[in-house]
Amino acid sequence: MILIDNALICNEGQLFRGWITVEGERIGTVNEGECPSEIRATASEITDAGNALVMPGAIDDQVHFREPGLTDKAEILTESRAAAAGGVTSYMEMPNTRPPAITIDLLEEKYARAAEVSAVNYSFYLGATNDNIAEIERIDPEKICGVKVFMGSSTGNMLVDNEETLAAIFKNTPTLVATHCEDEATVRANLASARRAFGDDIPAAMHPVIRSAEACYRSTAHAVELAHKYGGRLHVLHLSTARELTLFEKDKPLEEKRITNEVCVHHLWFSEGDYAARGNFIKWNPSVKSAADRDALRAAVRSGLVDVVATDHAPHLVAEKQNPYLAAPSGGPLVQHSLPVMLTLASPQYGVFTVPQVVERMCHAPARLFRIRERGFLRPGYFADIAIVDLDAAWTVSRDADTPGERILYKCGWSPFEGIALSAKVRHTFVNGRKVYSSETGVDSSIRGRRLEFGLS
Repeated sequence: MILIDNALICNEGQLFRGWITVEGERIGTVNEGECPSEIRATASEITDAGNALVMPGAIDDQVHFREPGLTDKAEILTESRAAAAGGVTSYMEMPNTRPPAITIDLLEEKYARAAEVSAVNYSFYLGATNDNIAEIERIDPEKICGVKVFMGSSTGNMLVDNEETLAAIFKNTPTLVATHCEDEATVRANLASARRAFGDDIPAAMHPVIRSAEACYRSTAHAVELAHKYGGRLHVLHLSTARELTLFEKDKPLEEKRITNEVCVHHLWFSEGDYAARGNFIKWNPSVKSAADRDALRAAVRSGLVDVVATDHAPHLVAEKQNPYLAAPSGGPLVQHSLPVMLTLASPQYGVFTVPQVVERMCHAPARLFRIRERGFLRPGYFADIAIVDLDAAWTVSRDADTPGERILYKCGWSPFEGIALSAKVRHTFVNGRKVYSSETGVDSSIRGRRLEFGLS
């Protein structure tokens, strides 16, 4: 039995002092108050939390780990280790790799690779195309997290713009449908206008003008309309505007919603004023937009109008990001820093969120929304996926850090949060009852996560 003692436990809206036991892969007990001496005496291993926050491991429902085919940027081994260092114990990875995961066979190859190398738990989306509805209909909803639909420009053959195909996807997909929503025609028109104004020397600050709020709203509204019309379960990824929020239901339990949404950490931290200093290093699709949009998204996280907070972790090489705007790819690495950033926003210095709100949006809500079996909560009998976080550990993100607790583990070697002071640092991460990460020693390379299962709470 493992004992986690002297903990500030956050679970299911409650914050209290207590202790937790872990028996094998699972949580044994969750207790308030001081641990009895007889329990301490029987523990085979004791982790003293030292009054640090003890919470369920975060579940990231949107990452790009780039394997296969793009492993110069990232791979499952490196990015899952970065996830462990960030207190993220489960992830759901996107299909736009090379080749894209648009068949069940290709998807199962990714699962096999993750079983070999992933430090944390995993699932993979099947990618939709204009012509693979037969593959989508073969999905076992207990084994696959969802179907990803790009309703905006994407890698290769993954832009789905055929209305009959979209109708079939929303009618027949046995899992939820997760969408990237940006209206392609609007983006193209905005880009043409920017080219007329700037030629090929478009500044990065034009990104939210080109990939505009209107482009996002039009596409998201279309996806919501399809879901209403055909009855599918829709999950809209990475909302970036205040206007999109008007498309979603208020004051309804998550389990009863057929249409849900996600906001990413970078849209909650950065705003368009940050392009001047960070340029292409905060170039994402959808774009980082105005401070008013950011503040509206923050308020929606607090109110529960936003269902899930995730990352859209999407690494690229430094050299690629240093290209001129038109040649620089969109996306950045985030999975190691997402939880520290969100808990920093919950600190007295910022006061944007509360700790229970962060835990709800990053742990409980993804488990509920995707119906993940026995994860996402500190409950007896659930898998012991646990993060221990020091809430009073001032540090600055730097690619030059040489201590295990601050070293950037992304294969691309950089972070969009470099130079930013944070107040929360992950101290330990447990996956299936085993300590996969310690800020003192780094990642235990012998530990592997497990394939997520869906359908039961």
